[in-house]
Amino acid sequence: MSRIFKSLFGQVVLALVVGVIVGLVWPEQAIKLKPLGDGFIKLIKMLIPFIVFGVVVHGIAGTGDLKRVGRVGIKALIYFEVVTGIALVLGLVLAWVFQPGAGMNIDPSTLDGSALSAYKENAGKLTGGGFTEFALKLIPTTALSGFVSGDVMQVLLVSILFGCALALLGPKGERITSLIEDLSHALFKTMGLLIRLAPLGVLGAIAFTVGKYG
Repeated sequence: MSRIFKSLFGQVVLALVVGVIVGLVWPEQAIKLKPLGDGFIKLIKMLIPFIVFGVVVHGIAGTGDLKRVGRVGIKALIYFEVVTGIALVLGLVLAWVFQPGAGMNIDPSTLDGSALSAYKENAGKLTGGGFTEFALKLIPTTALSGFVSGDVMQVLLVSILFGCALALLGPKGERITSLIEDLSHALFKTMGLLIRLAPLGVLGAIAFTVGKYG
């Protein structure tokens, strides 16, 4: 049993159970734990743009053959579309069968609408102004704008361009490619350290949800 709780999975499960108990027994105190969940999510989101940049740039530049990258990219795109479609259908079926949230004591007027702002903005990119407007919004004002705003699509565009440039440089770009590879290892190690805080994030999020909504 002790081995289970030494693992991250066991700690997360324990935190989830404790969060439910705290939310039911001490709801007023549980609501105050919300910053734990919010802080954990912000820490993870903080690194995502840099990890995307490192992985994409090293992947393209390390291959060295843009034709091969193109073939792999097409296969990855097809795979992504198929798996995403399956996930959407599965999600709709599960939502229809289990109806998550049904019976919860939630007053819609108390919900934080700002939490949906990111989804609304992304939806606007897809629908507002058509494909031309969507494509223009993918182009950042500066190369660093996507990193500052956390727009992963803009970061991805910069990463692809930079990776292709390094690949075209050939041997001259190997030193930069090696540096980015080392940077990626450091970023993943940092992410590993942050993931160790997952139990605290789960505890705060679950305790807040149960304490406020029952």
